[in-house]
Amino acid sequence: MLYVVLFFLMFSLFLYVVLGGADYGAGIVELFSSKENQKITKKTIYRVMGPVWEANHIWIIILIVILWIAFPEYYNIIVIYLHLPLTIVLLGVTLRGVAFVFRHYDAIIDNSQKLYDTLFKISSLITPVFLGIVFGALISGQIIIVEDIGTLTFFEAFIKPWCNMFSILIGFFFAALCAFLSSVLLIGESEEDNQHIYIRKSVVASIIVFILGLFTFIYGYVTKSVFVYEFITNTYAIVAVVISALLLVPLWRTIKAGNKVWSRFFAGFQVFLILLAALVSHFPNIIITQNQRISLLDNLAPVSVINVLGISLIIGGAVILPGLFHLLKSFKMIKILDKNNNPSI
Repeated sequence: MLYVVLFFLMFSLFLYVVLGGADYGAGIVELFSSKENQKITKKTIYRVMGPVWEANHIWIIILIVILWIAFPEYYNIIVIYLHLPLTIVLLGVTLRGVAFVFRHYDAIIDNSQKLYDTLFKISSLITPVFLGIVFGALISGQIIIVEDIGTLTFFEAFIKPWCNMFSILIGFFFAALCAFLSSVLLIGESEEDNQHIYIRKSVVASIIVFILGLFTFIYGYVTKSVFVYEFITNTYAIVAVVISALLLVPLWRTIKAGNKVWSRFFAGFQVFLILLAALVSHFPNIIITQNQRISLLDNLAPVSVINVLGISLIIGGAVILPGLFHLLKSFKMIKILDKNNNPSI
């Protein structure tokens, strides 16, 4: 059952990065658009995100619950040492959700609409940045694990682990990835006359993702990051990166052609390869601290708990996944079923 739990853990992570990332990215795309394009994007977001935006965030809930129940040591380290960026993430998600609803349903058009727009766009940027920072902190080697946390200063224990250049670079890398995913999604959801807007943004965002990823690794290599050094010496990680780089050509071709199915497939596969490369080089030692590496498979919950959790996830998956498929199909977001889709690459 442990393998079942691990599968759902990684599967939830992947779906949240793809679906939740595209959700956050919509606000980032709107933020970095002209006033005219912001109006177009705002209308498109309402139509596309309105029915599914809450469903996109179920995956991080599942992710947290799995960590909490099955991998308590990992969960404790994350929520204790990284409670500050996680609090900012929580505030960002809350403000973003409130702003998204109020700017749509507030019947009185006044200056409050500008406030809602600003909150939505800014929180859409800040939230994924700090989500990326949290992951960056876990692999930055700056966390200090001690039996008595009182021996550390507040800065050493709760700020330095995430407030460093390497973690911040990963935060902006993830935000750029979200903008890329959303731009690709919006190609197939926008009106034909407006597709060129998101085609251009998709290409630009993919280039920014590539540049930020390259700069992050160069910085990590120069500063002798353990994560980067082990990453570049891992065969599987290198293969994943090479495949990802080679797929940029067909990705850009399908984006420029406005292909709704293949552009989303290549974008999602790029995310899969990025996550695979990041995790396979260190699994199960995903958390890298100053004084030790912590294995995901150490200090697990009791076998009885793992078994019950695994069975629950199988039953829950059998209910949730068909429901999610039906939801996306009902709102025509699964373009492979769209007869009007352009099949050309």
